[in-house]
Amino acid sequence: MLGRPTDRFPGPRARLARSTHVRHKGADTQLARPDGSVLEMDEHLMVIDDQYTGAVSPGSAPQRRVLSGGTITKISVGPMDNNSYLIVCSSTGHSLLIDAANEASRLSELIDDHAPTLSLIVTTHQHADHWQALEVIAGGTDSPTAAHSLDAEPLPVVPDLLLNDDDTIDVGDLTLKVIHLRGHTPGSIALALTDSESGTTHLFTGDSLFPGGVGKTPNPTDFNQLLDDVTAKLFGDYGDTTVVYPGHGKDTTLGDERPHLAEWRDRGW
Repeated sequence: MLGRPTDRFPGPRARLARSTHVRHKGADTQLARPDGSVLEMDEHLMVIDDQYTGAVSPGSAPQRRVLSGGTITKISVGPMDNNSYLIVCSSTGHSLLIDAANEASRLSELIDDHAPTLSLIVTTHQHADHWQALEVIAGGTDSPTAAHSLDAEPLPVVPDLLLNDDDTIDVGDLTLKVIHLRGHTPGSIALALTDSESGTTHLFTGDSLFPGGVGKTPNPTDFNQLLDDVTAKLFGDYGDTTVVYPGHGKDTTLGDERPHLAEWRDRGW
């Protein structure tokens, strides 16, 4: 099991409260942080859309899905419509960022406003569009980083943790399983988070699985390897209600995609 103490990795600057409540003082209404201090009028928390659909685009408000023990916030960043995901444990405030892909300023704002303790940054694979903001975010938060050993070398930050198939990552009271999926890159990974109450699994697949097919591969051998891994390790191990959160674009479920596995193999992409 992976996991390291997170109290050694506080942000370098005092952050805004991660939630606020309304305090009434006479005729005035003030926003107060949980510690009782007043939120000044020129301090603005990033707006989060809690009506989760999974459809975000560059510049749109991030969307947040509430689970029994935490939340998933999805934000689209950069010119390639990359998805970054912030997972926060509700009981501890510890959080995980999946793919510091781009727009470091927006990701920093999201983290400062909504991630009490950023415990780890995971990069799903080595392609540059998934780590353009990694160096800035890691340096600005002092948070450790992680990636699969086979994709670690091209990253701009040397990972503190090297991930392998079947490892687990603890984020407060939440646990995510690491799934190695070969083909898109040698060290691509997915992360699986299962809701403790509903039993629904939430799969963060990077560029290995999308609505309508697996990720791009350079040759037929790698395509077959990726489809084999996705079929065995994702469709073979998880049910149809499993939600898929890809590295670009909209979400899907394994149930929506399962009927098309043979079609994907026949067409070769």
